[in-house]
Amino acid sequence: MLLHLVAEFDLQRDVVPWLAARGWAAALDNSENSSAFYVVNVERNGKILYTWKGNRRNTHIGLYDLQTKQNEHLYMFERDLRIISCSVNNERTLLAVSFRQYTEEERVSRLLQSVSKYLTLLIEIHPINNVRVLKAVDSCVRVQFLYPVEGRNTSTESHLLLVSEDKYIEQFDIHVVAEEEHKVVIQNSGQLPRARVADDLIWAQWDMMEQRLFYIVPKESKNTLKCVQFYPDENFNSILESHLDISVNDTQLKLVNFGYDYCQDQDVASRSLNLQVFTSKAGGLCVCCSLASDIPDEITYAIYFLHKGYNKTFTVSLERTESHQLKEVAFMNLDYYVAAYLPGQFLHLLNIQHPDLLCYSLFLTGEDARIDMLQNCSIRSPLMSTVLDCHVGSMYAVSISDSALLQFLQNSKRDSERLAALHCALLRFQHTEDLEMQIIWWISENLSTCHSFDPIQEFIIASLYCRMCPETHSLDKLLPYTSLLDWIGIIPGVTCATDIISLPVLEFQNPKGFWEKLSSNLESVKYAEPHLHYHNNVLRREWRNLSEQREERTTTAYLRNIFENARKVLAHLDTWDSEERLVPLFQEEDYQQQLLMGLMVAQLKDHLMRHLQYVGKKKIDQIVLDYVANLLNLVHRIMKEVWRRYQLHSCIFCFDERGSTGELAVFHIMSRILEAVNGMCMPLPPGFHTLHLGLGVRCLPLHTLLHYIDNGVLHLTETCVRKLLKDLDNSEKNEKLKFSIVMRLPEALGQKVCQFWNHPINANFIARKYVKLLLEKLGKRQRSRPMPERLSVPVEFLPLNYLTNMLAEIEKQGVQPYEKQGHVNVRFVEETALKHTMTLLGLKYS
Repeated sequence: MLLHLVAEFDLQRDVVPWLAARGWAAALDNSENSSAFYVVNVERNGKILYTWKGNRRNTHIGLYDLQTKQNEHLYMFERDLRIISCSVNNERTLLAVSFRQYTEEERVSRLLQSVSKYLTLLIEIHPINNVRVLKAVDSCVRVQFLYPVEGRNTSTESHLLLVSEDKYIEQFDIHVVAEEEHKVVIQNSGQLPRARVADDLIWAQWDMMEQRLFYIVPKESKNTLKCVQFYPDENFNSILESHLDISVNDTQLKLVNFGYDYCQDQDVASRSLNLQVFTSKAGGLCVCCSLASDIPDEITYAIYFLHKGYNKTFTVSLERTESHQLKEVAFMNLDYYVAAYLPGQFLHLLNIQHPDLLCYSLFLTGEDARIDMLQNCSIRSPLMSTVLDCHVGSMYAVSISDSALLQFLQNSKRDSERLAALHCALLRFQHTEDLEMQIIWWISENLSTCHSFDPIQEFIIASLYCRMCPETHSLDKLLPYTSLLDWIGIIPGVTCATDIISLPVLEFQNPKGFWEKLSSNLESVKYAEPHLHYHNNVLRREWRNLSEQREERTTTAYLRNIFENARKVLAHLDTWDSEERLVPLFQEEDYQQQLLMGLMVAQLKDHLMRHLQYVGKKKIDQIVLDYVANLLNLVHRIMKEVWRRYQLHSCIFCFDERGSTGELAVFHIMSRILEAVNGMCMPLPPGFHTLHLGLGVRCLPLHTLLHYIDNGVLHLTETCVRKLLKDLDNSEKNEKLKFSIVMRLPEALGQKVCQFWNHPINANFIARKYVKLLLEKLGKRQRSRPMPERLSVPVEFLPLNYLTNMLAEIEKQGVQPYEKQGHVNVRFVEETALKHTMTLLGLKYS
């Protein structure tokens, strides 16, 4: 089971023992009384209101405090009533109750036609005192007290929302005063001040945590979603309007989170649309609704991502089509995800923050979708990541189980499941060392099974996104969260249609909190959000150009600044990880990687400066350094975990023996890391290429090794080549390896390391290259100059004789052919050529 539920409240567990201790539980044995034992409301401060019937059919209202785990008896009616709605104010001095006095049949039989069917009361309960009638009507009424911000001092004012079945909402302002012995009474003995909040609504939902009212009104040819925000200073404003292409039955008012009368809700739900609004901490705003389907074995539901400007309609083909078991989809708010749940069929976790690609949403069936504690659809989400089962009276904290998610990741057979689970693990959970280790191990085992994405790229990009975005607002819109540009895969049994919708209109200035984030999301949609993300196209081109200019040996101020950026990144990284490194990285300089590091710092800084103008330069510098350092650290983290898994030692540069199977496995993983970062044009930790080449020399046959070098998989580095030339003896096999390596060295690198191989083959190679260079230089200076005379003591070996003449001529003219290539030891070249010649002639050289 992917979703993990913890029961925070249960009527049988938390209330029944308390009732039994007071002699009230015996009445619950009666089946009729048992059905009248249910949760009525959940308040913002974690207080749960419930009702039950006593022995004499008295109707009681109680309160359970989630923080103190204590119950409290609030009020008792000496009548058999059906509580419709109930709410208590923050100070617990006032109780608002709406109930049904009689059924229609009872009114007729008792000749009570003049008596209203529903009654709404305001009761003083500190202590129990006066009762005031707010409404006596034949239409159902719901009540809800507004709650101030947490930590606010006790107020002498309370504000009550009253929602009528006649399709209007009004607010009552109630002033209380404290009399003798802490007695609290309502101050105004006349009519309570009231204000109309909304009219002609056909659907409404209360957001208790943020004190927001969402409602839908028919407007022209479309239904319009509106939102009213209530503030601590007792004011309220209509701040959002969005047109919805949803057909809502306006014959019956549907209310969400205005109390939880299960029987009443079931009666209304059978005749109205199942629709809910969810928000996320990151500024997401979604409308979820289940739609009617003409095909019996299909379920259709739509998610309107208002903060993105489009909606997605899903049609799911059900595995089992017993009609008596089919119920409507239940929706749950899990902050980062919206869950669509049909018991016994499927669980669909839709990514709110990144809903564009289906591969970032989890669609589960079978055992993975099972939720033992939720076997019916009579559930609500009164709080984020919380569900209330109205039928049994239990409230659960809902979370995604990390262990179940990792198990699902390991067992997944399709790329869509793997990608969704990987992103969920990386972006949803706090990064612990154990979680990262298990993900890296899974990646190392599944590099060849993922066909539509690179798991290493996704791990690096998603991890960077998760680590960096909390630092600064709007970074989530500027940094990439995936390496994929598109995804064309399908989810078996699920079809999805996407439609563009109009963006919501926010009707206020200087938004704060959630509204500020929503406004930012809407602005990014207006300015083509994908183009705001950082891309590496310019970086790749600039890196290639500067790499090609290296031969010119020019160090401009621009280049000096680039390498200073790289130095800062490496210094920044050293302050993070001062312990001895398991993997031998960061122990040498790498011109190409430092160039790429510095360029990435410069270009990412420019990108952020353009879009984060309200953030200071110093802060942006820090963000950029953190980003590039985190990137290098993630590569090192992958290497460290792989190193541990295959039990490799910190030093593997011993070329006189072959590598183990573990080293070969690590070599192939390093090759995939190299492929991944090259694809994203990201730098590698200095020393990566040296380590990679060292493993290749130890593990690969010579022809395969040379093939990897020729195709750019392995890069020849000075550190590794120098050690190889020094440490290996001159056996026939090693000579072949060394000569093959020397032949492939770039000219500048060859000049540095070739002199470390004291062998005739290398000497011959050096001499030939040197003679070729001299001839090219002489040919440019004097093409028609006659050959110089031989030295007085010629050697009867034409190549050496010719070389000696050329050197003598050049020395006379004072020509410096190597001036631009660096200094060459001419005497060393002469002696090497002579030694080689004597060896070929079989003569002794001294």
